[in-house]
Amino acid sequence: MLKPENIRNIAIIAHVDHGKTTLVDAMLKQSRIFRDNQQVHTRVLDSNDLERERGITILSKNTAIHYKGVKINIVDTPGHADFGGEVERVMNMVDGVLLLVDAVEGPMPQTKFVLRQAIERGHKVIVVVNKIDRPNAQPEEVINTTFDLFVDLGATDEQCEFPIIYASGLTGSSGYEPDQLTPSLEPLFEEIVHSLPSPDVEVDGPTQLQATLLGYDEYKGQIVIGRLQRGKVRKNQSLLLIQADETKRTIKIGQVFTHQGLQRQEIEEATAGDIIALTGISDVRIGDTITDPEYPEALPPIRIEEPTLRMTIGVSTSPFAGQDGTYLTSRKIRERLEREAERDVALRVEDTDSADNFLVSGRGELHLSILIENMRREGYEFQVSKPEVIFKEIDGKKCEPVETVEIEVNGDYQGVVVELLGKRKGQLQDMQVLENGIVHFTYLVPSRSLLGFRQQLLTLTHGEAIMNTLFAGYEPYFGDMETHDYGSLVAWESGTATTYALHAAQERGHLYITPGTEVYEGMVVGQHIRENDLDVNVCKKKHLTSIRRATAEETLRLDSPRQLSLDDAIELLKEDELLEVTPKTFRLRKKFLAKNERARMAKHKKYHG
Repeated sequence: MLKPENIRNIAIIAHVDHGKTTLVDAMLKQSRIFRDNQQVHTRVLDSNDLERERGITILSKNTAIHYKGVKINIVDTPGHADFGGEVERVMNMVDGVLLLVDAVEGPMPQTKFVLRQAIERGHKVIVVVNKIDRPNAQPEEVINTTFDLFVDLGATDEQCEFPIIYASGLTGSSGYEPDQLTPSLEPLFEEIVHSLPSPDVEVDGPTQLQATLLGYDEYKGQIVIGRLQRGKVRKNQSLLLIQADETKRTIKIGQVFTHQGLQRQEIEEATAGDIIALTGISDVRIGDTITDPEYPEALPPIRIEEPTLRMTIGVSTSPFAGQDGTYLTSRKIRERLEREAERDVALRVEDTDSADNFLVSGRGELHLSILIENMRREGYEFQVSKPEVIFKEIDGKKCEPVETVEIEVNGDYQGVVVELLGKRKGQLQDMQVLENGIVHFTYLVPSRSLLGFRQQLLTLTHGEAIMNTLFAGYEPYFGDMETHDYGSLVAWESGTATTYALHAAQERGHLYITPGTEVYEGMVVGQHIRENDLDVNVCKKKHLTSIRRATAEETLRLDSPRQLSLDDAIELLKEDELLEVTPKTFRLRKKFLAKNERARMAKHKKYHG
């Protein structure tokens, strides 16, 4: 049984795509947890299909390795601020962190977010300058910028004296100097063991553990993961569960697991300091405390920042509803959303006036779109509304969330950025021209201005712009603004789209559909080149008066339709539109399908606001 001094609990934090998961790959391989002939995927901890497809970490995952008799529990965390709830939870069960910084890019906006979480909890940090073998690496400048970031975030003198390791996660090499790397990660392992503290726990005290992560196994049921803060936990032990509302109930532990590599290893008893997994407990929520019945002492609740964005998810009212999905009813959708809210503490689910619709609040568009994509793949069919920001009243003033936006773009397009963000009431904070002609902008922008902004930015800069955002707090209301420059092309009638009709419609904008697509009245089939919506007949057929004319349609040429991703579709949504989501497809549509109904509502809005 390991003593606490032989355990290190660490989290790996970084900005998106700075190489966290790749570094963990190398650490696992060099700790010899895989057989020599074992086939291992790259980014082995990104086990979720969506994580592999998008190349980002969405869910925190933990693994463990052994180095010279010391067990190192490693938690891989998301780098995107939309999944900051995962980072905030993980900080409660680790004692130190590895901060990965790209050797070329240096600290980025979300580096600041994840580092703030570690510094506020007093964790010691090892800075790993990763990708040191990249061309144009600038390690000295990166270290200086990182030190400035520590100071800006209010780090203590001790935290500012951080150890530095230079590494390449891809090649599995590291060292104390950028030009003197060893062909292994041994310098990194040595620094973890000697610089990061062992868990500060009570081995002989009464049992105490906080549920930090939740898992689910088809055979074992709910799995509770957390650091054992005090005492010991045995298989089949009777303990007390204290929930957030101070409700208490007796529970019986099933199995006790500890982590070894990528596997969970069953043990008879766990000691304070280790990160463990427990089965046999149902209806546990993040932040609940498992403790000794004779010492019913709850740990402080896990503090999570409030959501800033919300949307309605509800039963599909589309004419095509029920054709693709397995789970269609409000009861099934409610159960799925409540399950997600139990696992993801940054998500809120509330009832609305309608029993068929639920208000779902999250950290950002990506946070909500990942939930929608997961539900779609699980067989759910539903509809969602346009995301909207959550306003607050602070000191009697209406306030809205704002974000720090950093954009890097070729100098030829700097006017585009200034114009776009000027219309969206963005406030320029800083502007730098880098050596390679790239212009770096830093803006303070209302979050609602950024809904649908990324697509416009990429279109007008021909895909060359790089944008990162970070929630910056709440500011007084910036005033009304119009963020959509283009209207929608709306299907005039139900039927099957034809080449002849689409050829005429494409002159009015960019189409989303191809010939043969089934459409219904009120379905959005493209983007109009003007600001207003336009009804188009995409089912019209050419009158056939002769064989020669009958074949004429085959010679019509259509532009390639715009292939929308789920993220694109959510960004393009307008206030009077919904997104119909099914396991096979998704469709943009108007809330009111009939043209006369839409006209009546537009007239009502014009006169009544």
